[in-house]
Amino acid sequence: MSAHPLVSVREVRAFVRSRRRVSPSLSDRYTSGFMLALLAAVLGRPVSGAVEGLAGQADLARMGAGVALLALSLAVGLAAARALGPVTLPAADAAWLVLTPLDRRGVLGRSARVLALVALVGGGLLGLGLLAVLGAPDQLGWRLVGALVLGVSASAGGMALAVLGQASQTWHAWLSVALVVLLVVAVVAAFGPVRAPLAAVAGAPLTAVAAAASGAALFAALLVRRAWTMLGRIPARSLLAASTRAGHVATAAVVLDPGALAWIAEDNHWRGRKLRSARWPSMPAPLAMAWLDWVRLARRPGRLAVVAACAALPAVLAQAGGGSALVGVTVLAGGLAVAATGVSGTRRDQDNPTLARLLAVGTRQAVLARALLPALLSGLWIATALAAAGSVQPAGVGALWLFGPVAAPALAAAALRMARRAPVDHAMPVIDTPGGAIPTGPVLWALTGVDLALVGCLPAFVALTAPPAGLAALLAAQAVTGAAVLVTYVLRARPARPR
Repeated sequence: MSAHPLVSVREVRAFVRSRRRVSPSLSDRYTSGFMLALLAAVLGRPVSGAVEGLAGQADLARMGAGVALLALSLAVGLAAARALGPVTLPAADAAWLVLTPLDRRGVLGRSARVLALVALVGGGLLGLGLLAVLGAPDQLGWRLVGALVLGVSASAGGMALAVLGQASQTWHAWLSVALVVLLVVAVVAAFGPVRAPLAAVAGAPLTAVAAAASGAALFAALLVRRAWTMLGRIPARSLLAASTRAGHVATAAVVLDPGALAWIAEDNHWRGRKLRSARWPSMPAPLAMAWLDWVRLARRPGRLAVVAACAALPAVLAQAGGGSALVGVTVLAGGLAVAATGVSGTRRDQDNPTLARLLAVGTRQAVLARALLPALLSGLWIATALAAAGSVQPAGVGALWLFGPVAAPALAAAALRMARRAPVDHAMPVIDTPGGAIPTGPVLWALTGVDLALVGCLPAFVALTAPPAGLAALLAAQAVTGAAVLVTYVLRARPARPR
């Protein structure tokens, strides 16, 4: 879009700043700079000590898992950037400046600088992680520089690719290809015979490291240059949609109502989609209501693929040297998250119970019927994750995967409780502690559902964090506890209150 001959973006922003009631003073800028310098001074010594501890050879047995975790981290960052935009604007700029004849690249320049800062910080963390995985057999300083250059190049190139994907469908397809490649690299690094190649990479001479860093920096620079060129060609429709999503996320964060994010994601996915109609199933009314959750999940095969792929994460953590406690907590938390993917119908019934009233379905019958899908999802996921983790830990207890089916009822009850919880009550008191003020409303909201999972999965938690010699007693206790928690929750279920 060509620039207007009479006014520029800089003049427009200067006009807006001049009309502000309160503008940043010199004291405000000094305070911000002083706080940044103080933060750097506080973190400088621990970071330098951690970097100095990276000198030496890395553990070859854990190198593949470390590379897999780095690839997964980069893939998650790219997926988040693609989901959020990544180029967004404040609501006022999106409603006013995007559709004006102003130079669009100038309008988006501030957002581009924020993305560059995010890519720089993320790349630095990625480079430190790469150095921690590969080690530094010699010349720690130069290898640190090479790892940082590689990390920043990967993050900057990925961010540029996300910007290009927002501007063009062709580049969006290439972004999807990059995500698939990263996932394949993670799987191969975690479970493939890559120990010898990774050992060669870890012991590569400095000339090879410099060549790889230079090539990565050149490729990333080309992508960044192309993204800067395409910045002014991003369609207004895409910018407005991304800015609306960012505004919803900011609103949910300000009012401390994370539950609104689930509604936003669900509505954004189904808005504007054309769905074929399906015949109403000939089954009892409670099961027919729950059948809608199964159909909704079947129409999102991408989510099922992501859930299935995440089952390998505990195995990767176990291979990377994570202890039994970390693997056990990851398995149970992942099972609860997977169960929560199948309760969207319960969340909608809690806000609008019209369908249950039309079908004359009681609250208890509806809750029990809707517990089947989250129980099945969490049970299969935990069993698969524990089986995969046991395959990379031959010394562990191989029958731990049996805790998947017996822990599923408790996790299903916890997921249903999370879906049926009320919004955050900000009228609750604030508790003053030596560590600061704690608002009880958001804390109780966050613990709703998690408390039920902790109580219902206590035997599984004990068995996974500290595997005993025999599992029969804990398996029986988990089966009884899980069933009791689900039955108790169903019996205590109450109709939804008007909001």
